[in-house]
Amino acid sequence: MKKYLYIALSTTVLITGCATNSGPEYDGANYQQIKRYDTGVVTKSRPAVISDSGIGKFLGAVVGAVLGSTLGQGNGTTLTTLGGGLVGAYAGNEIAKANAQELTISLDNGENVVVVIKGNKIHTGDRVKIIKDGNKVDQVDRI
Repeated sequence: MKKYLYIALSTTVLITGCATNSGPEYDGANYQQIKRYDTGVVTKSRPAVISDSGIGKFLGAVVGAVLGSTLGQGNGTTLTTLGGGLVGAYAGNEIAKANAQELTISLDNGENVVVVIKGNKIHTGDRVKIIKDGNKVDQVDRI
């Protein structure tokens, strides 16, 4: 039984990490909607971190508890399950964090905005296009 559990966990990890498209990702509900964009110049850029939404912590706790339960014997199984869950939750939380940038942008219309994006590909002085979905930022591209 444990053999099948390891195979299932390994397969899940491999499948979930196989996305290869480096372009923007749209969900099925909004890919046909018209997007608006603004252009401007980045006046300030500073590093930021986007924290885990809770999914990484949850998955880490589950995987840690399952793996921990395989290590102990007798009463020790409870302790290793608990310990595995705690360590997994911490690891999942840390892994799910993403490096980001907080950009201050002077738009061509005279307005100044602050946008947070994943990664660190934009620099002070870059001319950018902010693609919006309503008041939500879909992506920021250098132009």
